Amino acid sequence: MPVRTSESSQGGRGRGMGLGLALVSALAFGGSGVAAKPLIEAGLDPLHVVWLRVAGAALVMLPLAVRHRALLRRRPALLAGFGLLGVAGVQAFYFASISRIPVGVALLVEYLAPALVLGWVRFVQRRPVTRAAALGVVLAVGGLACVVEVWSGLGFDALGLLLALGAACCQVGYFVLSDQGSDAADEAPDPLGVIAYGLLVGAAVLTVVARPWTMDRSVLTATVDMNGTPVAAGALLAWIVLVATVLAYVTGVVSVRRLSPQVAGVVACLEAVIATVLAWVLLGEHLSAPQIIGGAVVLLGALIAQSTAPSKGAAEPVASGAGSAGEKELSVRGTAS
Repeated sequence: MPVRTSESSQGGRGRGMGLGLALVSALAFGGSGVAAKPLIEAGLDPLHVVWLRVAGAALVMLPLAVRHRALLRRRPALLAGFGLLGVAGVQAFYFASISRIPVGVALLVEYLAPALVLGWVRFVQRRPVTRAAALGVVLAVGGLACVVEVWSGLGFDALGLLLALGAACCQVGYFVLSDQGSDAADEAPDPLGVIAYGLLVGAAVLTVVARPWTMDRSVLTATVDMNGTPVAAGALLAWIVLVATVLAYVTGVVSVRRLSPQVAGVVACLEAVIATVLAWVLLGEHLSAPQIIGGAVVLLGALIAQSTAPSKGAAEPVASGAGSAGEKELSVRGTAS
């Protein structure tokens, strides 16, 4: 009995720490768009801001990449997928979208990702999903219709919405890959190593795509306007790299290992709330009452969708990631904005 009590106590502390890490991740990720938008409006191309974010974070995480260099041999496909989808893809689409539509709207569109996962399970893998999961999808789509004001012929830039949807599609890969190997005990890839190499892969890809040598570097040494308040561009960039990327990714992925991905995903939904509030206060991006209600419905649908497992009896896992030793069940969580 004493042993069981000790194990229960340790498990409780682990879950408490996991919840704390997931909350820190949501707070850190939530501030990325708010810090990036003034840089974009000051003249930096969205892809250049993404490159600065990813390349800067990759340099910070380089010592961890060296420490976990065995991952290059053991999990090359996982590292490539995480870098392409979870890092370069999500962030490039997200930053491009916020250059055209409000930060809060872009994030709420991204929260279609859990619904997209379930749609893929149901219609591509042809596996049954629960009624609760289907309800979550319906709520997410219906809420999004309110957010984008579909009754007025889409109240926002159509390309911006499509870019945000692209971020949601890439985020599905992040959801899946963040939990890759969590059931493999000692054989599981170290999440910090995966993040480090994901950032390196993302930086390499973005260097080719963004062509940072064409960047207007003068913006980085100037002050930029944040809804009428002058702010040093360098300070915003430091926040984006150190807090909204390094801290956000580390705490987010590590929290999955201490919590179930579903619970971590529930906490991560706070990111959209945090980003919307910060954009309202710091950028003056106000949402109408129907949009706020629609946003709440989107988050409710996302919570239901990603906390509901597929119906029992399904023969195949939710998703199989390339690079795994065999077929493994992969869960979804979190965000990567």
